[in-house]
Amino acid sequence: MVVAETENAKSILIAVMGPTGSGKTSFVNVASGSSLVVGGGLQSCTSQIQVSSPFLLNGRLVTLIDTPGFDDTQRSDSEILNSIASHLASTYQAGQKLSGILYFHRISDFRMGGISTKNVRMFRELCGDSSLKNVVIVTNMWGEVAHQLGEAREAELASQDFFFKPVLAKGARMMRHNNMHQSAKDILQSVMENVPEALKIQKEIVDEGKAVSQTAAAAEAERELREQQERHQQEMLRIQREREGTVFSDLCIEAIRAQEEKARREREAEEARIRAEIAEAQRRREEAERQMREEQARQEQRMREERAAAERRAAEEAAERERQAAEAHFRILQAQAEAERERWRLQEEMRRVEEERRQAQARHDRHRNDCIIA
Repeated sequence: MVVAETENAKSILIAVMGPTGSGKTSFVNVASGSSLVVGGGLQSCTSQIQVSSPFLLNGRLVTLIDTPGFDDTQRSDSEILNSIASHLASTYQAGQKLSGILYFHRISDFRMGGISTKNVRMFRELCGDSSLKNVVIVTNMWGEVAHQLGEAREAELASQDFFFKPVLAKGARMMRHNNMHQSAKDILQSVMENVPEALKIQKEIVDEGKAVSQTAAAAEAERELREQQERHQQEMLRIQREREGTVFSDLCIEAIRAQEEKARREREAEEARIRAEIAEAQRRREEAERQMREEQARQEQRMREERAAAERRAAEEAAERERQAAEAHFRILQAQAEAERERWRLQEEMRRVEEERRQAQARHDRHRNDCIIA
């Protein structure tokens, strides 16, 4: 467990977000040397979470999370949000927080339309204001626009309330990416020293126990559909008021009735379409939540297996260290015993030499006495 905590302390986790086709996957590949699949057609390619191979930068192990855009061509915003939320909740439960969030924007876009501003609103609700200080707005595709025009667009993005000004005001930064490795490295280095922060959606799901559909980001995702319903209701009220407040001649009655019948059929068809969209959105949300629960279960199982494997390795390493220590202690005892035997041997040798010296002295003394007597 200590090993896992040490590894988490040394590792850096960075999420890469933004619209479909904004260059997120290409950036991840350039920065990490990975080979994640990059979309090249009209349809979005990154429809699921992709994770780069960990790589070393400034002595730290960095992992990048490539996320699908909310304007996906094949999946609804709710499904995309469930996919992102599931992965982020699993990493948060495993004790990993994001050191940085990179939000990509094409500087080559002629204008920032409704979908783009909606994406920014959802991104802000997903992050929460407290973690925006760890965000970098990455503008890219500078090679597709005149430099002066790109700088003008960059200034507009930073100064308009309905673009990135509110995010920058909360501590986010804006940087440029020129699709080169050094540029990607500079951007990553700008967030590596951040204090890792839990995102708002992670706290809502893990700490507060909310379903994805109850989060602020989900509410923002469904706001557009609600606004569409409200616009439809307002149009119906306007038509009703016009119909009630207008007097027509007898000659126009049939034409008016035909027009009203047509409007009624169109209204019923539009209402049916909206009901079908709402039902489909509900079905997709329920399916996405089911998939999220399954994904969370898989992530938790994987985390349990990794923890068990780490604990087994730690136990094996501890056993090996104990075995080596026992062998070393045994060798020390052997050496001590050998030294003791050598000491006794030397003492015996000294006693023998001393005994021989005494005997020789005694012989010498006897010989000298014999000479004196003679």
